[in-house]
Amino acid sequence: MTVTPYLFFKGDCADALTTYARIFGSPAPELMTAGSMPGADQLPPGSADKIMHGTVHVGATKVYASDDFDGTTPPMAGSSVMADLPTAAAARAVFDALAEGGEVQMPFEATFWSAGFGSLTDRFGIRWMVGADEPPAQD
Repeated sequence: MTVTPYLFFKGDCADALTTYARIFGSPAPELMTAGSMPGADQLPPGSADKIMHGTVHVGATKVYASDDFDGTTPPMAGSSVMADLPTAAAARAVFDALAEGGEVQMPFEATFWSAGFGSLTDRFGIRWMVGADEPPAQD
């Protein structure tokens, strides 16, 4: 069994998944536009270039996504995407890249459970928690 996050965007899904692929060093995302699906002629005007389904690989995990066609999906609440990286340096680099243009809720710093952890909402409205598997320094 696999549990896969499915994210919804307000028209910038392709930009978001391309950005995530760059940040995580992943291959280019797989993107299917609404205009390429059966029945595309029945979509509202301006929908053809929206992403009907996209996939980006992040490590061994897939993240699925699409554009919110009718604009009714509420912003993320009560959930975040968690990214665990092997070292604090790697985690900080990902955190800093995701934070560009976004809003930091908890700055990236050492904690009692990890050499580094932080949380943010990226410029696309996606909530992230980024941590290091590296243990905290011992006093």
